[in-house]
Amino acid sequence: METTNQTTVSEFLLLGLTDDPALQSLIFSLFLSMYLVTILGNLLIILAVSSDPHLHTPMYFFLCSLSCNDICLSTCIIPKMLLSIQTQDQRITYAGCITQVCFVIVFALLENFFLGVMSYDRYVAICHPLRYRVIMNPCLCVLLIMISLLISIFHGLLHSLMVLRLSFCIDLEIPHFFCELAQVVKLACSDTLVENILIYVSSCIFVGVPLSGIVFSYIHIVSSVLRMPSSEGKHKAFSTCGSHLSVVSLFYGTGFGVYISFAVTDSPRKSAVASVMYTLVPQMLNPFIYSLRNRDMKEALRKLTGRTTSLL
Repeated sequence: METTNQTTVSEFLLLGLTDDPALQSLIFSLFLSMYLVTILGNLLIILAVSSDPHLHTPMYFFLCSLSCNDICLSTCIIPKMLLSIQTQDQRITYAGCITQVCFVIVFALLENFFLGVMSYDRYVAICHPLRYRVIMNPCLCVLLIMISLLISIFHGLLHSLMVLRLSFCIDLEIPHFFCELAQVVKLACSDTLVENILIYVSSCIFVGVPLSGIVFSYIHIVSSVLRMPSSEGKHKAFSTCGSHLSVVSLFYGTGFGVYISFAVTDSPRKSAVASVMYTLVPQMLNPFIYSLRNRDMKEALRKLTGRTTSLL
């Protein structure tokens, strides 16, 4: 098999979700709508929390961080896809592809960490309510965000540097709508054993640890809630966790669904369609989950829209 050194690779081809020209306009409209809803919804969450002093708490600070991350993750993927459909140009430069790989890894991993941090916040609030303000002080909140960000950046750069050392074959077509790490590695002609081991090990560690923290937190939360004497206290405690638990279920549920689809299907295109559920749908639905299930958030959004209307 003829190979070329990675330094001579100038571009890859993103094949997208379908080859059918008749579906391209439909896909363009669908993804543009998803992107606009994602941006608008998460911006509303950020503005509502920022404008309401009652929401200046650790819980909503982490929610704002999650919304910022959702905007960044969607922006790493959708604009390039929309541009490719609009211009009928499937090419992406080698540097652009590696950069996209890096940013997608960073923001996807950051989503895991933010959900884990938010579960810890709920654990402290329900299991140690009297010490909540002492434990979840502003310094700790910022520290948790910064540690999550630094680990995610390190993880993204590590995989990107590993990809840079690979040599690629003549076939540089990626059967996906973005440069996904596993698909890029599959195109390599050089030995990918080290990279594949790194992918599996790092996935187990950096996804497993936050997920284990979430499970640990909710085991203690459920145990504490069940010991509460009043049904009103139980309902209030569960309601504060409902939104976060819904987001966790959506994110990890779609993630495991994509993993299963990779295992049971040999079609890269079907796997790409399944990836939409993991990389785009949770980020679009998160604002709706938090705004519809949270009375404080609904009130803040009502005030924000009222102010905006009066200004107009």
